[in-house]
Parts: sequence; C-alpha cells; structure tokens
Amino acid sequence: MIRDIFPIFLFFMKDIDSKDLQLLRILQRDCTVPVATLAEKVSLSVNACWRRVKRLQDEFIDRQVAILKPEKFHVGLTVFVSIRTSQHSEDWLSRFSKGVAAIPEVVEFYRLSGEIDYLLKVMVRDVADYDRVYKAIIKTAPLTDVSSSFAMERIKATTALPI
Repeated sequence: MIRDIFPIFLFFMKDIDSKDLQLLRILQRDCTVPVATLAEKVSLSVNACWRRVKRLQDEFIDRQVAILKPEKFHVGLTVFVSIRTSQHSEDWLSRFSKGVAAIPEVVEFYRLSGEIDYLLKVMVRDVADYDRVYKAIIKTAPLTDVSSSFAMERIKATTALPI
C-alpha cells in the first residue's frame, strides 16, 4: 500500500513528524479549518497546534488559495496543448516562456522530457475561445507542432500532494 512508504518519507524529512503530516493533509483539503478544530483532530493543545501550523506555513506551504468553480466563470472547457519545437536555445525559451506566461487562460505550463517538449493546460469558454488562445500561443515563438486535446470529462482533480 502507498502509505507504507511514509516511514521512509519521514526518515528523509527530519523537520516534520506524523502530527505535522496529519496537519498538512487536513490543510491541503481545506486551509480554512479553525486551529481549535485542527488541534482536536490531531490531539494537540490549541497553542501547540497554532505554533506547528505557523511553522508549516513558513517552511512547507507555498500559498493558500481559493479554488474556483470554472463553470461559474464560463471557462469550463479544459484543453491540453502539446507543443514540439526544434528550437532549444535559452533566448527562444525565454521568449516562449514569457509569451505563454502572459496568456491568462494558460493555467499550467510544463517543460517535458520525451517527444513532446511542452504541455499547457488551458481553461476557456468554448472552441472559438480556444482558437483565440491558440493564435496567441503560436505568436509567442517559432513552434514545430501544436496539438490540442479537449478534455471530455474531469475524473480526478486535486491540488493535494500524496503525503
């Protein structure tokens, strides 16, 4: 079972213990849980729990955000864009990265190993809206191939790390 690796995980993470992991698991799902509730769930005093949460926020938590419902903002279509290029210079990457990062509909952007060089996750209203974004993407820098896959159904989506 996957949880069996966590004693090994703890060996490498000397600054974190099982109570910290419990707190992080809860906070990953809902960072608005009151400290008193957290303390009760992990069997700590409120003060000790608050100190731990503060330390975890400083050392391990990148940021706390609200995850919005895409359909409420009319951006319910998810498109995965696979990009290949024959350009691999620093200048090209800088130009491409800056150009793509400036497109608000691109919500995730990865450089990959393998046949595909870059993968973008794009959130748009519909196919016509995606066409507008596609045109913006191909203007950023010379590209060899741009392939788009439209998500038919979101089966699993989480921001929680498997800790």
